[in-house]
Amino acid sequence: MAEQLHYLQQGLAAARQASRALARCDDARIRAVLETLADRTIGAEAEILQANLRDLSRMPVSDPKYDRLLLNPGRLAAIADDLRHVAAIASPVGEVLEQRRLENDLELSKIRVPMGVIAVIFESRPNVTFDVFALCLKTLNACVLKGSSDAHDTNRVVVKIMHEVLAEHGLDRGAVFLAPPEREWLPHILQATDSIDLAIPRGSKGLIDFVRDNARIPVIETGAGIVHTYVDASADLEKASSIITNAKTRRVSVCNALDTLLLHRELLTDLPALMKAIGEDFAVEVFADEESWDALDGNYPASLQHASEEHFGTEFLSMKMSVKTVSGLEEALEHIHRYSSKHSEAIIAENPETIEHFLNGVDAAAVYANTSTAFTDGGQFGMGAEIGISTQKLHARGPMALPELTSYKWVIHGSGQIRT
Repeated sequence: MAEQLHYLQQGLAAARQASRALARCDDARIRAVLETLADRTIGAEAEILQANLRDLSRMPVSDPKYDRLLLNPGRLAAIADDLRHVAAIASPVGEVLEQRRLENDLELSKIRVPMGVIAVIFESRPNVTFDVFALCLKTLNACVLKGSSDAHDTNRVVVKIMHEVLAEHGLDRGAVFLAPPEREWLPHILQATDSIDLAIPRGSKGLIDFVRDNARIPVIETGAGIVHTYVDASADLEKASSIITNAKTRRVSVCNALDTLLLHRELLTDLPALMKAIGEDFAVEVFADEESWDALDGNYPASLQHASEEHFGTEFLSMKMSVKTVSGLEEALEHIHRYSSKHSEAIIAENPETIEHFLNGVDAAAVYANTSTAFTDGGQFGMGAEIGISTQKLHARGPMALPELTSYKWVIHGSGQIRT
């Protein structure tokens, strides 16, 4: 216990020290580190995947987190591409956000600067380890990684490789610190006001609530994704079927996957056709309210259940979804207002006024018209990798990438002025 606490405290102190050195580092050097890490990730594929298999062996395949934990050659190649992408993006650090000259000839500049040390608390997603390191390093921040025990073998190997690459380029290994995975150490991180400038939790609602309730350091919440798609009476049904299928089935374990379909009552006879691909090709289990159950009963090729209150406001993270019949846009908006986690919400409609009413009326980080919520992703938004999707409204909202990992400071140049 004492030894682990000492290890944690040393790691946090080293991250703070490394952040001071990083603040003076030029972007060409950072770019070289990330390009080397991309190459090394592919070169160390066997070592990384072997560690990942050890982690996977401890988790049932039926667990929704299994897919999040899984790495394979294709996913490692995508991670390497993301690292190269982040390397090539211009760093926002040093950007002049505002300049002005006062009447007394003082020159004021508002300049983007690193946060310092960022702690990211996440569960069984080893790709997050790469994303956080890349984005933090590109913005000259040190990072503290608090992963879960589920992915600890993978994370240890990945961070070891990161330390080797940092050392090769003459940078402080303290720029990335992997904290012990046990939950008991999380409060020590959340209360490290001398070492950490910002905490970002990524994971379940329980994890996010724990971080928010126990932190003494600033927190940016990345909330659970309870995602709705409303199909209006004016919708193009072929378009709707394709969008619903993609939003639900592309990757069920991620936070932008569809959880609840809201259907205009006038389209009940079309519901079996809308759900055909989801049922036949993916065997999605559906929890339907009474009206939609009547429309699907005998016309849906997979498991059909009666919905109860618990099936609304649930992030399924699996091949399950709920269906709710509504009288129109206003009832759809009321349902979303009641159950939404303010992550991603969508409408499928052809009526321009209905679309605008929905987009203006929904309170969420990302709102969509006639497309899949699967696009809520920093990479898809052209940001490179993302560090999370913020569902709060202060400082950052939606996919967070490089600019969201910076703060700013005022720089004032004078020529001897004094205040009277």
